[in-house]
Amino acid sequence: MIKGSIVAIVSPMKPDESLDLDAYRRLIDWHIDSGTAAIVAVGTTGESPTVDPQEHIELIRIAIEQAAGRVPIIAGTGGNSTREAIELTEAAAELGATASLQVVPYYNKPTQEGLYRHFRTVAEKVDLPMILYNVPSRTVADLSNDSVLRLAQVPGIVGLKDATGDMPRGSALLAALPPDFAVYSGNDDSALALMAMGSHGVISVTANVAPAEMARMCDLALNGQWSEALAINRRLLPLHLKLFVEPNPVPVKWVLSQMGRADPTVRLPLAPLSEQSIPVVRDAMRAAGVGI
Repeated sequence: MIKGSIVAIVSPMKPDESLDLDAYRRLIDWHIDSGTAAIVAVGTTGESPTVDPQEHIELIRIAIEQAAGRVPIIAGTGGNSTREAIELTEAAAELGATASLQVVPYYNKPTQEGLYRHFRTVAEKVDLPMILYNVPSRTVADLSNDSVLRLAQVPGIVGLKDATGDMPRGSALLAALPPDFAVYSGNDDSALALMAMGSHGVISVTANVAPAEMARMCDLALNGQWSEALAINRRLLPLHLKLFVEPNPVPVKWVLSQMGRADPTVRLPLAPLSEQSIPVVRDAMRAAGVGI
């Protein structure tokens, strides 16, 4: 079981919107040096909706190659088509990914039975540990606690990224799941609270710009050093909140550009960080002591 701060890494792009693979490799090394527990390649923060299939697989391949076994690589290979999810997951397994991150199918609004069959089918077709990803604010469909508990009995389904932000619901789920089933917060602002309820870490956006701090906070929390973890979380809270002042990953890429680590370029339909949001994000950087 992976525990701690897992970064949902950005996919750096050049001003012409081509992938900046050199910057990507440097970011991976920085995360490993900073204590990040694992890396999610081509998740939402990695702009999975706008990279083409060849780029998607190449980003996974390079992450695995650059990490060279130093940290686990979790491949974002979900989709709203079960066939597409199987194909991407097969490619990730062949490349040597540690696990896949499978988002709830979006747009086509499947029922709970459809969701169960989707995830079970991918797990049965591909021999690669699967982490479910429930983010109803983006997908509309919401994987219920009952469905998670049902899926936790399927061989190969080993965890959940919970981005509901619903603490009572998360607490109830953690109490009902088997102890060897991993749960990660998908929201930086509630990650520490969910760890206090028994979760195993966070799949983080903030870790893109504060990897050492997020790693330290998670390590402290997982070791029961709550006051020290809370102090770090309070310092990072402005980033937890303001990195979502516009759609992710627009703000976090802008912060990385201010740190000299990656270009702020995103692909349409995402637009660059607006002029009115720049001072908001800059103030959050200063408050958190990041990139200053």
